[in-house]
Amino acid sequence: MFDQIGLLPRQVWADRILGEARETADPVHLVRLFGIHPGIAAKYVQTAHPDKALPRTY
Repeated sequence: MFDQIGLLPRQVWADRILGEARETADPVHLVRLFGIHPGIAAKYVQTAHPDKALPRTY
C-alpha cells in the first residue's frame, strides 16, 4: 500500500509524532504515547514549536 502512494512507513510514523507534538508540546506525552527516547521527543517538540525552544547551552 505504501509503495502505491510513494511513502515509507517511517515517514508516516514521523509525521504522526510531529502532528502530536504540534498539539501537545509535551515531550513526556510523546514518550508515553509512541515509546520513543526522551531526547527524540524533545527534538520533535522543538521542531513543532521553535518559538518555545529553550536557549542552547554550550
